[in-house]
This record gives sequence, C-alpha cells and structure tokens, in this order.
Amino acid sequence: MTPDTVSTDLKATLRRLKLGRMLDTLPERLVLARQQKMPHQDFMLLVLQDEASRRDSQSVAMRSQKAGLDPAMRLETWDETAKVTFDRALLNELVSLRFLDAHQHVAIVGPVGVGKTFLSHALGHLACRRGASVLAVRTDRMLKTLKHSRLDNSYEAELRKLLAVDLLVIDDFGLDAMDHTESRDAYDLITERHRAGSTVVTSNRGPDEWLATFADPVRAQSAIDRFTSNSYDLVIEGESYRPRLKPKLASAAKSRS
Repeated sequence: MTPDTVSTDLKATLRRLKLGRMLDTLPERLVLARQQKMPHQDFMLLVLQDEASRRDSQSVAMRSQKAGLDPAMRLETWDETAKVTFDRALLNELVSLRFLDAHQHVAIVGPVGVGKTFLSHALGHLACRRGASVLAVRTDRMLKTLKHSRLDNSYEAELRKLLAVDLLVIDDFGLDAMDHTESRDAYDLITERHRAGSTVVTSNRGPDEWLATFADPVRAQSAIDRFTSNSYDLVIEGESYRPRLKPKLASAAKSRS
C-alpha cells in the first residue's frame, strides 16, 4: 500500500461517520500533505475544510431548489455582452443584499425578454448563499393557488408560506387584470410583507401602472404606496436577452469563440 492509498478500514470508518464524501478528495490531499510535509493538524484542517465547503455548497443547492429558483439564472452566468441597459450602480447595491437586511423591496421593470426574471432569480441565489429563506413564484400561479386554497381551508397555510420567507420573488406582476379575490390577496400579501420581509417584483409595467390591474382601487393604492415607499426601481431597457439562453451545440459554441 502506497502512502497515498486510503485503507479499507479508513473508508469504512469515514462512511460510518457519514463522511464518505471526503473520499472524493482525500487521495489528492494525501499527496499534497506528503509533498509539503504538512503537519498532522494542518492536514486534518484541510480535509475537514473540504468537507465543510462541500456541505455548504450542498445546502445552498438544496435551498435554491426548494425556493424554485432557476439553477441557470445566477449572476455569474449573466452575459455581459447583452444589449440591455440599466443602472449598474443600483444593481451593485442590490447584489450587496443590504436591501434584504433592511426589509426593503425591489421592482425590476422592463419590456418582455430583457432579463428581468434572470436578475430576480440571481438575487434569490445570492440570498440562498447568505442563508436566507427564499421563494420564487409566478404571479398567476400564486394567485390561483391562493384562490383554490379557500376550497380546502388551506388558505392561511398557503399565505403563511408567502409571508414567512426572508425574500419573496414574484414574477410577471401586473400582467393580467385581477378580480376582487385576487386583488384582496395581492393587497394582503403586499401589506403583510411591508417592512417584515423583502419582495422582488418583476413586471412589464411600472408601479404607477399597477393600479389599473386591481379590482379595488382603494386597496390597490394603499398596497402600491406601501411597496413603492420602501423599494428600489431597477429599469431595464434594450433587446431581448432570451436568445442568449437558447441551448447551443458545443461545436457551434467553439466555432464562435
């Protein structure tokens, strides 16, 4: 057995302690330790840090999946060559997540396809990495779920799911006109989350146009005033970003690079 070989007994012990994934990197760490004549304590710290990093990454991935975030929509995969314009300084401020700490909101507004959903999910991924609870929903599905939940008396439970998270991402708000029940639900959600959590809303319409989509203008004005008084507005303009998300053949991608 070479010095870099992991013994059967060690493998069995690591698996018994639920540390079996350490075996993925242990052989190369043994080589490194031997080459650098690493003290035993430093070697132990190194392999345990590997395991801690792996568990942290796994935890973030599970939180992002549970949140309903698109795994491809992360800030590091944003195409900087996209022909869209927005306030870069404002995006940098949002990426700091100070708005999340302050229970402030974000409205990401622009025409179809410019990357509104992408950036909202990217902020969600950053929040998951921070350890925050996140939920991403589409407006029409959210309102339909709340409406149907009244039939089986699960409305309060469904509403609590939306209120309990640190960051709620609502996509395509104000796209369709809402009936009285939907308007009341939207009002309750916005007012209950006011200064109690952060909400990121994407919309083809600016907040000043949301009023027309509510069935009850009085509640609408109250909800919108609360939201806009505590929100950042990120306005995106330009060409559609969606063609950049189309799957491409690896050979075609190489030929263009």
